[in-house]
Amino acid sequence: MSSAIAFAPLGPPALLIAAAALALAMVALAAWRRSPAWALRALAFGALLLAVANPSMVQEARRALSDIAFLVIDESASQSLGDRRAQTAEAEAAVIEAVERLSARAGETAPVDLRVVRVRDDDGPTGDGGTQLLSALDAAAAEAAPERVAGAILVTDGQVHDLDRLTTFPGPVHALITGEPDEADRRLAVETAPAFGMVGESVTAIARIDALGAEREGAPAEVLVSIDGAAPRRVFGRVGGRVEIEIPIEHGGANVVELSLPPADGELTDRNNSAVFTVNGVRDRLRVLLVSGEPHAGERTWRNLLKADPSVDLVHFTILRPPSKQDGTPVYELSLIAFPTRELFLEKVDEFDLIIFDRYRRRGILPTPYIANVARYVRDGGAVLIADGEAFAGVESLYRTPLAEVMPARPTAQVFEQGFRPTITEAGLRHPVTAGLIDLEAAETGAEPPWGRWFRHVEIEPHSGEVVMGGVDGSPLLVLDRVGEGRVALLASDHAWLWTRGFEGGGPQAELLRRLAHWLMREPDLEEEALTASVQGAEITVERRSVGDGPETLSVVAPSGARVEAAFAPIGPGRWRAVVAAEEQGLHRLSDGDLEAVAAVGPASPREFDDPISTPELLAPLAVATAGSTHRLSDGLPEIRRVREGRTASGRGWIGLARREAHAVEDVRLTPLAPAWAMLALTALLLVAAWRVEGR
Repeated sequence: MSSAIAFAPLGPPALLIAAAALALAMVALAAWRRSPAWALRALAFGALLLAVANPSMVQEARRALSDIAFLVIDESASQSLGDRRAQTAEAEAAVIEAVERLSARAGETAPVDLRVVRVRDDDGPTGDGGTQLLSALDAAAAEAAPERVAGAILVTDGQVHDLDRLTTFPGPVHALITGEPDEADRRLAVETAPAFGMVGESVTAIARIDALGAEREGAPAEVLVSIDGAAPRRVFGRVGGRVEIEIPIEHGGANVVELSLPPADGELTDRNNSAVFTVNGVRDRLRVLLVSGEPHAGERTWRNLLKADPSVDLVHFTILRPPSKQDGTPVYELSLIAFPTRELFLEKVDEFDLIIFDRYRRRGILPTPYIANVARYVRDGGAVLIADGEAFAGVESLYRTPLAEVMPARPTAQVFEQGFRPTITEAGLRHPVTAGLIDLEAAETGAEPPWGRWFRHVEIEPHSGEVVMGGVDGSPLLVLDRVGEGRVALLASDHAWLWTRGFEGGGPQAELLRRLAHWLMREPDLEEEALTASVQGAEITVERRSVGDGPETLSVVAPSGARVEAAFAPIGPGRWRAVVAAEEQGLHRLSDGDLEAVAAVGPASPREFDDPISTPELLAPLAVATAGSTHRLSDGLPEIRRVREGRTASGRGWIGLARREAHAVEDVRLTPLAPAWAMLALTALLLVAAWRVEGR
């Protein structure tokens, strides 16, 4: 039971105060004039005012409420390092036992209701929110009355990423820090990484090797640099310093660069030893040399196609006057420039990305050593496209030159002079140069392609490469091949221009020739053997493109080393797809046995491992602001005590939970102390007594 006096004035408090002031003035005047009954009048006024104030005795039947304490357990990924899991489990069990012992102590009227809150970074492999420890404590405390909160005990490594969420708390906050005070770690961070780079050139990225905790700065270290999953190369630096890394851009499109730092002895974790970024390869200007053997109706087709591409720098020569022609025209009337054969085919041939021979005939303009140099250019990584007509089947054919060494087919000397519709072969349905040019269902049923006819086709016999288009009676029409480091394409017809003119409805000439030219110039999207990966959330979608047999399984190696295999499913001719659900953050390595690729799920270096060193410093300001404390569990678990509210809640070897003494009122009894009728009677008696005294 609890007793107290309460007032319930019968009028406004201001009126009561004014009446009291008036009564006091009247009593003071009477006393000043030496009235013998001034004291009786004062008592009368007091009794009257007491009646108006209406005092009562309030008696409450109270039930003591338990105090509430929070035990917040950090179960984030960084708690898996070292012995932190074991320290956490031991501390949790000890705290629960100690609080139960406190609650069961004799004479304890307000036991402690300990509520355990577990914090996990379970937002999936794509999340990077870190340890949201204080957000969890704030949410749990919101469900309890502040006057019942005795405090909070946090079991964590101290790496908290929501410090701004909670700056005050109704009770003392104590942090029990897992880990060891002498932990050491290294961290690899990318300071600058270029977004673009010119193909054939190098760009520079700057990485930083940070020393964390007790790690010694100045120690030698090496950074492994891998591009597109290739074998890594070493770049040397020092801990605590910066490392400049030269990145060669070998192809257009995305160049995935992975930097990794081999783990050192005694290092806490290697999850922050890697970084991934992408440099998009951009071709400066694709240089194309177009050599037209003679003017013809389709010459402008090639020229318009290549000139329409802003990334192509075209050099075009048309041979209008062969050396054997003698027509007596005076030299000063000739408007033709000299053909710089030596400069183009000997000195600067390697500067071109593609050489196109369009209806070229052997007429003595290009000597045999020059053409042999073109063959050498192909083997060393160049590209040649031969689009020829009936001359390819005769004695003036390029096949009768050293260029035959790199050609994928030879002419039979027969020329088909009849109408035919080019078809896509089975290999062509799979090859990215010709895939999709014709409806797949139509190709499977054997229906004729829905485009116009051509009327000239040189019969050829392939001996290497892939036949992707057929001509008369299925005879090879377009053959693609790789020779050494270079590429060669042979189109055994000079009638592709009929599609450009729209003859009989035309055809996909522009798309075909564009793909053909860019495949020869190594466009990444047109590689016939490719393994590509895209990441959407936590799902990795891997596509395999091949002109051969399909892959069987996909092997995925997670950052932790765990290996997962997935089956490929066909999605079209020459294309397969596999989908893998990632369970970890970081860089995943993909392989189908022949090709390799990488895919980054979430950040390559998660925030949870950005700085894994355990520390009490981050939580110290909150502990000080709430009269709490921080302790390392490696020094032993502190004793838990109960302390009065407002008293010191920590000391050497102990932490305290406040005794809040909260209660619930179960019954209230009101007893009037000055009933109105009694006070009025008393007032009347006192006034009569004062009159009698003054009357005498």
